[in-house]
Amino acid sequence: MRNLFLPGRSPTLARDAAVATSHPLATSAALAILADGGNAVDAAIAAVAVQCVVEPHMTGIAGDCFAIYAPAGGAPVALNGSGRAPAGASVARLTDAGLTEIPQASPHAVTVPGAISAWTTLHGDHGRLPLERVFAAAIDYAENGYPVTARVAADWALAERLLNGNEGAKAILLPGGRAPRFGERHSQPRLGARLREVAAGGAAAFYTGATARAMVAALSALGGVHTEEDFANGADTAVYVDPIGMNYRGYEVLECPPNGQGVVALLILNILSQFDLGPDVPLAERIHIHAEATKQAYHHRDELLGDPAGMDDLVERLLSPARAQALAARIQPGRAGPASLWDEPEHKDTVYLCVVDGDGNAVSFINSLFHGFGSGIMDPETGVLFHSRGASFRLIEGHPNALMPGRRPMHTIIPAMLRREGRTVMPFGVMGGHYQAAGQAAFLSGMLDQGLDVQAAMDAPRAFAFGGKLQVEPTVDDATRETLRQWGHAVDVVKTPIGGSQAIWIDRAGVLLAGSDQRKDGLALGF
Repeated sequence: MRNLFLPGRSPTLARDAAVATSHPLATSAALAILADGGNAVDAAIAAVAVQCVVEPHMTGIAGDCFAIYAPAGGAPVALNGSGRAPAGASVARLTDAGLTEIPQASPHAVTVPGAISAWTTLHGDHGRLPLERVFAAAIDYAENGYPVTARVAADWALAERLLNGNEGAKAILLPGGRAPRFGERHSQPRLGARLREVAAGGAAAFYTGATARAMVAALSALGGVHTEEDFANGADTAVYVDPIGMNYRGYEVLECPPNGQGVVALLILNILSQFDLGPDVPLAERIHIHAEATKQAYHHRDELLGDPAGMDDLVERLLSPARAQALAARIQPGRAGPASLWDEPEHKDTVYLCVVDGDGNAVSFINSLFHGFGSGIMDPETGVLFHSRGASFRLIEGHPNALMPGRRPMHTIIPAMLRREGRTVMPFGVMGGHYQAAGQAAFLSGMLDQGLDVQAAMDAPRAFAFGGKLQVEPTVDDATRETLRQWGHAVDVVKTPIGGSQAIWIDRAGVLLAGSDQRKDGLALGF
């Protein structure tokens, strides 16, 4: 039990069902769906639809999505809802124009969005309530307004320069010429209209017809190579795939396979499994081992990960016991090793949520724009804000993550599921772009190595070895920071929190213990 004299949160306990999201309005909308007879899939989609309205910098209907669905008593399935590059996209086209990477605010950073395809696929196969009911709260907030929360207001203000660069985004997302402030109301009626269209007409209402024509025209006007055919093909982009997994401390950890970086989280855990990380191990030592494992795993990610069409036996090779042992052997006590190759330290914007319903169905769900407000490009006619996931592509011919027609880029967003003895134990996930794989490993280690509960594990001080630095939160004490510096780490105390997380532990006694990260505005609720 936590010290009740100190600020903090206890886990939310529930008997029948629980929801954990990064925004209170999303959590309440999902809980209302469950109370109205909906299931975990209905509630998850209701929650993410609300977040597309009330956390517009974090996610959107023109983002991408991954999910793991574990039906009660059944085998989990994974859903890849990441979008593909347009048919006219190529490395040569952009390098001939003088580019060496794809800028965030470029139309070339926009792949055909996969989120709506994922939502409608998952709902059509596993949902219970009609989409009109599922989207009702999101439509209401979009059309009639919602109050801007503290963390959202702070992040929004940091994006004013990006949003000022696009007239459509500026008009809707900077009302009065500035970002909305804490407690002010904001609305996006055109976004509400798009949700109404999808509720009535399914994915086709987004990927074909007038909405698709308007989106293509907006991107084309900025130099994009998207066509209406590209968008029409996007309606079927979401596909079910078999989860990948490994054993950590007696539990099976499940992830979506590449093009997501779930395999990287598993690789980090495989390396950590070679060490004692129990509660008696000093914080500096735990951070050091985790940092070194992270650098090894992300080096492999940046060299090898991309579209699943080119992955062959990559997962098996990365998760072999011999590789874990070899990489663990490179980690030296009290000495920092070489840094990760990819010098890109910022944490991209994403929402993660999870739901367990009264029947025992569990959903682990993540939806993303990649950068804050994605590309910053908003189609003024439809009110659709485009993501920037294509910025992940490499402009290097032959690279596994090279830009190619119809290819999916390497993705950072990774929902996860924990299982034991054939039953689902916990849907969980960590937000924060590149941090997600490292964050999942740290979160699970906190629970399974240190014995922390879901809330305490996500509230623990965070560190992230990336881009040649060891970023640490201010809650990492001075003595630990100094030890890490003496060991050769370039310690950088961050000014904004590292990531966010949600999880729901399903106890054998029939109790749900849910947690929601205090670094965001959200909460976990149940009944």
